[in-house]
Amino acid sequence: MQIAAIIISLGIAAVGLALFARVLTRMYRLFASGQPAPGRGGDPVGRTVNLFREFLGHTRLARKGKRWIGAAHWTVMVSFGLLFFTLITAFGQLFDVTFQLPLIGRWWPYELVTELFSFVGLIGILYLMGVRLANLPGRKGRKSRFFGSVMWQAYYVEYTILGVLVCILALRGIEDVLEANGAFSAHFTFSYPVSRLFTGMSSTSLQNLIWAFATLKIVISFAWMITISLNANMGVAWHRFLAFANIWFKKKDDGGTALGALNPMLSRGEAIDFEDPKDDDVFGVGKVEDFTWKGLLDFSTCTECGRCQEQCPAWNTGKPLSPKLVMLSLRDHSHAKAPYLLAGGGKDAEGNEKATEEQLAGVPAAALAEAGRPLVGTPEDNAVIAAEALWSCTTCGACVEQCPVDIEHVDHIVDMRRYQVLVESNFPAEAGVMLRNLESKGNPWGAPPNTRADWTKGLDFPVPRATDGDDFEYLFWVGCAGAFDDGAKKTTRAVATLLHEAGVSFAILGEGETCTGDPARRMGNEFVFQMLGQQNVETLNEVFSDRPSRKIVATCAHCFNTLANEYPQLGGHYEVMHHTQLLSHLVSSGALTPIAPIEGGVTYHDPCYLGRHNRIFEAPRSLLEAVTGAAAPAEDRFVEMDRFAEQSFCCGAGGSRMWMEERIGKRINIERAEEAVRTGAKTVAAACPFCLTMLTDGVTSQKSNGAAEDVEVVDVATVLLRAVKPAPTV
Repeated sequence: MQIAAIIISLGIAAVGLALFARVLTRMYRLFASGQPAPGRGGDPVGRTVNLFREFLGHTRLARKGKRWIGAAHWTVMVSFGLLFFTLITAFGQLFDVTFQLPLIGRWWPYELVTELFSFVGLIGILYLMGVRLANLPGRKGRKSRFFGSVMWQAYYVEYTILGVLVCILALRGIEDVLEANGAFSAHFTFSYPVSRLFTGMSSTSLQNLIWAFATLKIVISFAWMITISLNANMGVAWHRFLAFANIWFKKKDDGGTALGALNPMLSRGEAIDFEDPKDDDVFGVGKVEDFTWKGLLDFSTCTECGRCQEQCPAWNTGKPLSPKLVMLSLRDHSHAKAPYLLAGGGKDAEGNEKATEEQLAGVPAAALAEAGRPLVGTPEDNAVIAAEALWSCTTCGACVEQCPVDIEHVDHIVDMRRYQVLVESNFPAEAGVMLRNLESKGNPWGAPPNTRADWTKGLDFPVPRATDGDDFEYLFWVGCAGAFDDGAKKTTRAVATLLHEAGVSFAILGEGETCTGDPARRMGNEFVFQMLGQQNVETLNEVFSDRPSRKIVATCAHCFNTLANEYPQLGGHYEVMHHTQLLSHLVSSGALTPIAPIEGGVTYHDPCYLGRHNRIFEAPRSLLEAVTGAAAPAEDRFVEMDRFAEQSFCCGAGGSRMWMEERIGKRINIERAEEAVRTGAKTVAAACPFCLTMLTDGVTSQKSNGAAEDVEVVDVATVLLRAVKPAPTV
C-alpha cells in the first residue's frame, strides 16, 4: 500500500504543479495584455499596511449583518495558509509514518496552532456551507446573493476544504495513538476525541491509515489545484491568490474604496486631450482588451459572493443589472477570448484584424467566436453585457462599498458607457435631451442661463455676487437643481437664509455658474464634462485668485463630489463643504440655535454621493438630532431607516438615471420611499436635490394609494430653518 500511495501522491502532485505553473503564466500574460493603469503603485508602505489590515482584520468582509460570516471566513482563510505545512508533513509520512517537520514539527506551540485552526476552520467551513444552503437561489430566487453564481464550483471548493481539514484531524488522531497510545496530551488538544476512534488498532493498521489519509489529503489538495488550473475563471477559488494583488493595487493609495472621483478618461494609459485628440485614441471601453490590466484582474478576482448584488438598487427592484453578473460575464469572456488575444489578435480603429493568418492558425474556434461577440448590446447580438443592464446602473457605489476584494465596478461600467456614447452614439434616447441642454444652456433642464439667480427674488436680504467686489468667506455653489427646480429652490433659499441669520459672509456666481458636468460624466459623455468642467474651473480660479482660502459650499451631493474630487483632474483645487457640514458647524458653535422641535419624528436618507462616495454620514444626523432633541417624546425623535449610512439604498437618480425612464421592474424611488414611510416619521429629510425629487415622487405615489398622507419630504436645511425660525402663529 505504501508504494501505491507514494506513486499516486507524487503523480498527482507533479500533474497539479505543472498545470498550475502553466495557468499562472497564461493568466499573467492575459492581465498584462490590458491597458496601462497609472497610479497603482503610490505609497507602497501604506498599500502594504492596508493589505494586511484588510487581510488580517477582514475589514471589508466582517460588515454589519455579516460579522459571523466574516469570522467564519477568517478562520477558513487563515487555516488555508497555516495548514500548508501539514501538506508537507503528509508527503513525509508516505515514506515514514512518524515524520514531522524539522525543528517545529514536535514544537508544542506549532502543534497547538495546527490543531486549533484545523478545528475552528472545520467549524467555519461548516457554518459557511450552512449559510450557502440556507440562501440557495432555488429557495430565494433573485433575493439570493448567490443567484447567478457558479454553484458547482462553490460546492467543490467547500467540500475540498472540509475534506482536507477532516484528513488533518484524522492524521493527528492516529499520530496520538501511535505516539501516546491515545492518551490525552497537550500536543493533541483538539484531535484527542478523534484518537478514540483508532485506539486499540494494531500498528500495521495504524500505518496503513496514515498512508491512506495522507494520500487522500494530497489527492484532494492537488485535485483542487488541477481543477482550478483547468478553470482559470473559477473565481471562488482563484480569489485566494488574486485578492492580495487586487487589494494592494486598489485605486486609492490611502486604502479607501474606489468611489468619489471617476477615473480620468485614458487611452493607452495617457489622458486624452479633448481639444486635440490623437487619431488612434481609444474612447472608453468597446472591447474587453480595452480594459486596464487592473480591470482584467478585477474580473478574475470576483469571489461570486454576491454582496454587491445583494445591495444593488437596480437588482433589488427587478432590473437586469447585477454588478456581480457583469463582472462574471466580463471574466468569462476575457478568459474565453484569451487564446485569441495572446496570439496577437485584435482589431484596429477601422475594425481590421491586426494579427496575421499564421498567428491565428492555432487559435481554437471557440476563442475566435468569442472574439466576434460585441461587448455591449442585445441578447440577439450575443453581447457580453446587455445594454439594459449597463444603463440601469445608478453609480450609487453600493457594489464597490460591499466588495470584500476591492473590485471597481462603477469605473468599469462608466468606461463601457463612454464608448457607447462617444463612439457608438448608442444610449437611451431621453438622455439625449439632457445632454443637448447641457451643451446649449449649461443645465439639464434647458432653462435660460440668465434666470440662474431668480431664486433670490422675494428674500428679505440681498444675496451678493462674487463679482461685486466685496470680500466673502464662502462661495455658495447653487447648482442647476437649486437654481431651476422648484422643490430644490426651497432648499437654496433655506440655506441662504440660515447663512444670513448666522452672519456668514457668502456670495454666489449667478449667471457665471454652469453645470458641473456630473450628469454628462456619469452618462459617459466625457467630452461634455470636460467642456463644462474647464469653464467652471476657469471661473473659480479667477474668483479664488485674490483669496485662495475661500471655501465652496454646495447643496447638491453630485456638485459637491465633482467640485471636491473631480475638478482637481482639471486643475481646480478647492476646499469644498456640503451644506450639512457647514450648518452642523454653525449649530455646534452656537451661531444657529434650534428653538422649535419638529413634531412627528424625522428620518434621514443618505444620498449616495454624500454618504458612500464621500463618507459624510455624521453632519446631517447631528443637525437632525439637534433639532429633534434627546428629550423629545419617542414619536418625535430622529429614527433611522432599515438601510442607512454605508448600506443606504439609492433613490434611483444617480448615474444620470434622473434623466432616464425606469421601464423594467419596480421604481427604485418607490422602494426607498416605502422604507422611509415604514419608519413612522412624518418628515423625511434629504440632503441632495436629486434625492429630494425622487423621494417626493415616491411618497406622493403612496399618498395616492391612501398611505403616507401626513409624510413630507424636505431638505435637512429646511428642517433646520423651521426649527430656527418657526412659522408665526396666527
